[in-house]
Amino acid sequence: MAQAPGLLTAPQAVPASDLPVKVCGMALNGGPDSPGDLAAAGFHTAKYLPPEWYQRNFDLYHKALSSCEQAEQDRTEANELAEHAAAAAQRAQQDSTAALGQHLKDIHFWKTALQKEIEDLDAETNLLAAQKLRLERALDATEVPYAIAMDNLQCRERRQPPDLVRDEVERELLKEVELIKSVQELLKRTVMQAGNQMRLNRDHKEVCELDWSDKVETYNIDDKCGRYSNQSTNIQFHPSSMKLEESASTPETWAKFTHDNICRAEQEKLASVNLRALIDNILHDTSKDMRMQCAAVNEAFAKHCEELDYVKHKLEHHLKQILKQIGDQEANIAAFKQAIREKEAPLKVVQTRLYDRSFRPNIELCRDEAQVRLISEAEELTAFIESMKKKLLESEETLRNLEDTRMNLEKDIAVKTNSIFIDRQKCMAHRTRYPNVLKLAGYQ
Repeated sequence: MAQAPGLLTAPQAVPASDLPVKVCGMALNGGPDSPGDLAAAGFHTAKYLPPEWYQRNFDLYHKALSSCEQAEQDRTEANELAEHAAAAAQRAQQDSTAALGQHLKDIHFWKTALQKEIEDLDAETNLLAAQKLRLERALDATEVPYAIAMDNLQCRERRQPPDLVRDEVERELLKEVELIKSVQELLKRTVMQAGNQMRLNRDHKEVCELDWSDKVETYNIDDKCGRYSNQSTNIQFHPSSMKLEESASTPETWAKFTHDNICRAEQEKLASVNLRALIDNILHDTSKDMRMQCAAVNEAFAKHCEELDYVKHKLEHHLKQILKQIGDQEANIAAFKQAIREKEAPLKVVQTRLYDRSFRPNIELCRDEAQVRLISEAEELTAFIESMKKKLLESEETLRNLEDTRMNLEKDIAVKTNSIFIDRQKCMAHRTRYPNVLKLAGYQ
């Protein structure tokens, strides 16, 4: 296009704007129906002025030049951006791959730690289960000592008075019963505690196993992601995956979650180890205490049986003496009766003499020396006989006392024999079935 004369350089840039519309005004004294106005209406339309026409052309020239320069600049920037984007994409992909590799190492570290903790918890739970089995065996083993102690007490209730006493043996047996009851309560509580600890171990093991399983799945996913490349055939667009989940964890919370799981598992494992040590001490102490009390009861039984044997032998010795005294007393009474009978004939003689002399006639009934002597003899014989009869009654009373003593001795000897039979043949023989230390400790 030819340039206008006198303009050799490009005009300065003028801001582009819409040209104003030139509107011609109508005569003020003319109405809309005026004939002159209607004739000139076609020439009074909106038109551009010449300067405005030239300015618009210059604007088009400038805009064309600017568009070319802008296109050139855009191509240059596009090439630079493409190169920068390619380098940045490669660098970002390398960084992402390295980050995935580091995350794989972190996952492997925690996965290994979790696997070790799971194995340790499983082994510890098995050890605690073995200790719990010992507790249950020990608890079952206490039934025999308890039955023996109760049977001993019931058997000793069949003792006869005066041997039915609250002696040292009974006190030791009652102590044994109370000890066994307290041991049973302690073992029951410990069995429940071991069961609760095993449940906690399994719960934390399950938590670690779930975490380990998630780690394994994540490891496989990240390992798969780390193997993707630009040449992979199984890659595609997933625009929605570029958004971060609001519920997603941070690296700190992710590591803290597994660390807390391991710490809690370690705490439960330590509690389980301490509980196993406590169970060992409990079983050792309870079995030792029960055996010591058993020995104390056996010693009390042996001592009491020795006392019963001694008392029984003393009673039998006294019974022999009483039987000898009874025999001597019976012989003495028989001899005394014979002596009394022998005194009856002289008394009959003197009384017959006095009776016959009472028939002397008249003055012949005289208190002569013979009469006085006969009366004195009769009185003397009567006094002797009365004294002998009285003594005979005393001897017979003594014999009855000896017989009563004999009966009491024989009864007491029978009571002692029964007590010895109960303590030695019943109780002590039954106590030979008392469990040994190994059984009370739950090893058998």
